[in-house]
Amino acid sequence: MKRIAVYPGSFDPPTYGHIDVIKRALPLFDKIVVSVLDNPGKHCLFSIPERIKMLRSITRNFKNIEIHSFRGLLMEYARKKNATAVIRGLRVVSDFEYEFQMAQMNRELNPHVETLFMMTGTQYAYLSSSAVKEIAKFKGNIKKFVPSIVEKMLKTKLKI
Repeated sequence: MKRIAVYPGSFDPPTYGHIDVIKRALPLFDKIVVSVLDNPGKHCLFSIPERIKMLRSITRNFKNIEIHSFRGLLMEYARKKNATAVIRGLRVVSDFEYEFQMAQMNRELNPHVETLFMMTGTQYAYLSSSAVKEIAKFKGNIKKFVPSIVEKMLKTKLKI
C-alpha cells in the first residue's frame, strides 16, 4: 500500500516555509498531494490557477508530488486521494491550538487518516503568507521569504 499524504492550504502565496515542510515530508511518504483549498469564504489575492502555477513551478524538481485544488471537506478529499495522512505545518505554539482542534474533528470524520504536525524550520517560524503580501504591498524586499516566481507574480499582481 502506498503511503500518500495530503498537504492542504491556501498557499496565498506559497513561501519558503511551505517549501520547507514539503521537502521534509517527502521522505516520509510515497507521494504528497499538495492541495490548494478553494474556499469561497476566504478572500485570496491569487486565483486557484495562479497558486497552482506557482506551486508547480517551485516543486517541478521534486519527485512524487502532485499539485491540485479542492473544495469541500478535507477528509472526503483525503479519502478520494487514498491518503493515509494529512500534513499540517506549524510555525509557532499559537498555531497548535487551532490545528489540534481541526485534527480531532477530522479524526471523527475519518479515523483512517492521521494528522502529522510538522514544525517549520526555525528560520521560517515568523513567516506567513499574509506578512509576505503586506511587505510586498509596501514595496519591501521579499526575496528571502519566497521563490522568485512568487516574487514576480506578487509584483505583477500588486502592480509594483
